[in-house]
Amino acid sequence: MIPIDLSKKVAVITGGSGALGRVMARTLAQAGADIAICYYKDKATAIRLQDEITARGVQAITVQADVTNQDSINSMRDVVLEKLDAPGIIVNNAVIQYTWTSVLEQSPEDYESQFQSCVLHNVYMAQAFVPGMIESGWGRVISINTECSMQNFPRQSAYTSGKRGMDGVLRVLAKEVGEHGITVNQVAPGWTISEKSEASASDEHYWSKVPMQRRGTAQEIANTVLFLASDLASYITGAYIPVCGGNVMPTI
Repeated sequence: MIPIDLSKKVAVITGGSGALGRVMARTLAQAGADIAICYYKDKATAIRLQDEITARGVQAITVQADVTNQDSINSMRDVVLEKLDAPGIIVNNAVIQYTWTSVLEQSPEDYESQFQSCVLHNVYMAQAFVPGMIESGWGRVISINTECSMQNFPRQSAYTSGKRGMDGVLRVLAKEVGEHGITVNQVAPGWTISEKSEASASDEHYWSKVPMQRRGTAQEIANTVLFLASDLASYITGAYIPVCGGNVMPTI
């Protein structure tokens, strides 16, 4: 058996109190990582998750931050450094949600919010935490993208543009920091079953087009994050990894 051991590592997860973020936090904690649960509004859920994780015998803290604001992220970083240690793993998971509509009807503010929560979120997190990774000679930057980035379906233009923008930033970052032992990768879920989005009989319109003939689960997304955070993925960087049952397949 090949174990995944993240003991003595600190992981920061933005959107950590959300349905997907909670599963990722639990999964990394099960591998021994200390967890900083970054939340925006849902403090009560973040605290419950903190209690659950610390009961497993690892450290966990909650810290509030607005991922679209650099000062807020820097303040969050300072709290993590004070209460835990320098993070070697960051999982950029948070995103602003909005109503999807056509390009002709979408508010310009929606495009701006997606740029802020996708592109600038990743820039601010990198600027806050990657210098510490460079100093230690090891790091993992893991960002949550989406299958929508490849699909370009109607009514998804603001979301898709934001996620495609972050893809460019992260691929450049991977080339800039690889020499320091830091990997930069993206996980791209499909329509995922979670506590927020449960399976139902009406799902067939989606999964009938998926080669694996089902929706994925939040745990399957978290498992991919865990792999990328580990030394098993030490030579993988600059990757966009769909976890969507083959619904999108990057080609060569």
